[in-house]
Amino acid sequence: MRGEICHIHLGQAGVQLGNAAWELYLLEHGLMPDGHINPDVSEDIRKSSSYETFFAEAENGKYVPRSIFVDLDPSPVDEIRTGTYSNLFHPEQLISGKEDAANNYARGHYTVGKGLLDNVIDRIRRVADNCSSLQGFLIFRSIGGGTGSGFGALLLERLAAEYGKKSKLEFAVYPSPSVATAVVEPYNAVLSTHSTIENSDCTFLVDNEAVYDICKRNLDIPRPGFDHLNRLIAQVVSSVTASLRFDGALNVDLNEFQTNLVPFPRIHYPLISYAPIISSNRSGHEGHKVKDLTMQCFEPKNQMVVCDPYKGKYMAVALLYRGDVVPYECNQAIAHVKSKASFNLVEWCPTGFKVGISYQKPVSVSDSQLAAVDRSVTMLSNSTSVAEAWGRLDHKFDLMYTKRAFVHWYVGEGMEEGEFSEARENLAALERDYEEIAGDAIASDGGFEQEF
Repeated sequence: MRGEICHIHLGQAGVQLGNAAWELYLLEHGLMPDGHINPDVSEDIRKSSSYETFFAEAENGKYVPRSIFVDLDPSPVDEIRTGTYSNLFHPEQLISGKEDAANNYARGHYTVGKGLLDNVIDRIRRVADNCSSLQGFLIFRSIGGGTGSGFGALLLERLAAEYGKKSKLEFAVYPSPSVATAVVEPYNAVLSTHSTIENSDCTFLVDNEAVYDICKRNLDIPRPGFDHLNRLIAQVVSSVTASLRFDGALNVDLNEFQTNLVPFPRIHYPLISYAPIISSNRSGHEGHKVKDLTMQCFEPKNQMVVCDPYKGKYMAVALLYRGDVVPYECNQAIAHVKSKASFNLVEWCPTGFKVGISYQKPVSVSDSQLAAVDRSVTMLSNSTSVAEAWGRLDHKFDLMYTKRAFVHWYVGEGMEEGEFSEARENLAALERDYEEIAGDAIASDGGFEQEF
């Protein structure tokens, strides 16, 4: 029996990401849009997949996702209620408010969001009680919006109190360097990170601009939409949980990610890369050897956050292989990476690599432009270069906050102005933590030169 995982989708970004993720899970497990087993799917897929991880079986042989969709704005959740998967999800687990959070952290955290919290916790408790060994939660949200940042922080606080020992992994859409959907994104992101830094075990950052560029460059999509971006992120999410759902040579569960990727509690923001991201008309001309795919993951342009890994040092790397892969090839690929001059690992972490291998090959959604391939690799790397992304965000925050621009909207919802400066100080401390780790060398007597 493998542990069950509960998905929580918050805000518009979280709900739309959820739609893309469940679309992919259904294909991987050979299920139809209403949750029944597809009779055309081969027996092998049914035997090799563990449905219990993500689905609860209903009386009529239907599989119901262990997922909660929440948005203060009713329209994104209504799209699911009336869309392709309207018969898949339990109606009680689709929760929407009556008015949106208006891109305002304070509305999501203090006023509108607070009224919805007990209802959401109650539904989560019901899903958790139906699990025989709940392993943890996967939380999808944007930290730049109102519901994702404000209500997300509130919910994580409660989850940390009620399910302290369970893993809480987040996939968070992070504000992009030069494009934004809201002026106040830096405020929301800094405030939300400040209040969840202690409550989340591991947060995988994804920025729309980086994923947009990947779609444009690698998939030949001239004007990618959010559905293209979401389907690409869904592939990564699927790889992270593949070994809990399918057989493999090296299984990895959620706790192992934390143990191997998070060296210090606050330093839990790994970068994501995925390979091969290639369009159908190009894939026939390229060989997808394990070594080539692994090297692609270390290229900055394949990262899902805009920052330069060559300027930082890696603390830990998890490589999750899927499909036709043998351990020997993985070890060779890792040895090749380590021999590269451009690969910098911190001196106090000599091995640095965690490997997972799942035999189920990646599945591509029919109109996603992603080519069907026999093997893929997802890389989760905790690198000090992510401090560059935090630095950018802090700079934008400072530009607005020195003028006290837009602050009255937050104060008007019952938030104290002091929380802004407190949050900013916490993020400055996070940047310093990364700098300290990158700068730490091992002293000649074998001890650390610097304590932290």
